[in-house]
Amino acid sequence: MKMVFLVGVLPVVVGVLSFVVPIPQREDHSVKIGDAKFGVQTENSEKLTPVVGIVLVAGGVVAMILGSRKT
Repeated sequence: MKMVFLVGVLPVVVGVLSFVVPIPQREDHSVKIGDAKFGVQTENSEKLTPVVGIVLVAGGVVAMILGSRKT
């Protein structure tokens, strides 16, 4: 297989995973008073927008098509 085809597989896999796997984000809200530190840590998991996944899959498919062509 050609290298362009193999490089095209990666965005397809990442694009498909972007529809399913959420990305965790953590925020630390704290106040430091003297030696004491009071705070709350929040965690939020969000998926990427579908547009990002579609662009990744489409770009990967185009690279796979171009990589599989015979010259």
